[in-house]
Amino acid sequence: MTERREQFLSGERPDDVALFLSESFVDDPAALTDHGELVEGGVLLVVDGDAGRRVFERATGTQAMAFTREAMAVEGHVDADLTGGECPEAGDGGAHEPLFVFAFAEAQHEDVGGIYEEGDVMHAYARCSCGVDYSDRWVVGSR
Repeated sequence: MTERREQFLSGERPDDVALFLSESFVDDPAALTDHGELVEGGVLLVVDGDAGRRVFERATGTQAMAFTREAMAVEGHVDADLTGGECPEAGDGGAHEPLFVFAFAEAQHEDVGGIYEEGDVMHAYARCSCGVDYSDRWVVGSR
């Protein structure tokens, strides 16, 4: 695991975003290793927030903020390493794997309440191969 990815996953890079692109979504994940790291099932990029949103939009053809708003309406599970998850529709017997995951960390906000007072919060949004967009959030380090 790269140092940048490790720092991101531990909440130390709140100005960055992460983008996982599955090997079934991107033709040649190895072509992106200059910008990220090969992981099981695809490639994971951790980049500056503004650049990351542009990269997300170019890679997926979807605007980042529109995608996150849509995905927030459906709760699912995204793995803590951001390379997998469980679609809320997975019980239907069809194929379900994340095509891509977009994530960012938010610093602890004790005055907001809920999980935000417990620590930094990871926000993750995924698109499943079945077409469902879903989201997950958790306190960094709790998984």
